[in-house]
Amino acid sequence: MQVLQVQLEIRPDPAEVGRARRWARSRLAGSGIETDEPLAETLILLVSELVTNAVVHTGCPAVLRLSLPGVPGESLGTVRLEVADSSDCPPRPRHAEGDETNGRGLELVDGLADRWGWNPEGVGKSIWCEVDRCTSAAKAPAAYVTYQGFAYEAYEAV
Repeated sequence: MQVLQVQLEIRPDPAEVGRARRWARSRLAGSGIETDEPLAETLILLVSELVTNAVVHTGCPAVLRLSLPGVPGESLGTVRLEVADSSDCPPRPRHAEGDETNGRGLELVDGLADRWGWNPEGVGKSIWCEVDRCTSAAKAPAAYVTYQGFAYEAYEAV
């Protein structure tokens, strides 16, 4: 199976989060994942969370990497995204309470990605997540679920 790998350098500036989302949208569309697909929306949210964490919590430049399966039109595989930075501080999942405005990022990543983790990389680290890709015909809506006060459409493989 072919895998397309692309990357974007991120400056330690909150404006970079929007730039990373736009860049990721264009790369997903180029790989055959349409911007209005639930998969694309999930991946863009994951990009936003991981890039925001790198920008806000490290203050270091970072690199966003996307690994996209196959070629346009191919419907199976795993999309992997990762953000590498030069901070050696490991990610620290937190649990936000009530009206707190921070502390939900990694919980959200955990709830939306099929897998996630982190690895030391050089003098820093890489935080990654993966979402398994399958055709919409292979997935059927199972239910709406609530996670941390937000409603999500849950899918179950058929």
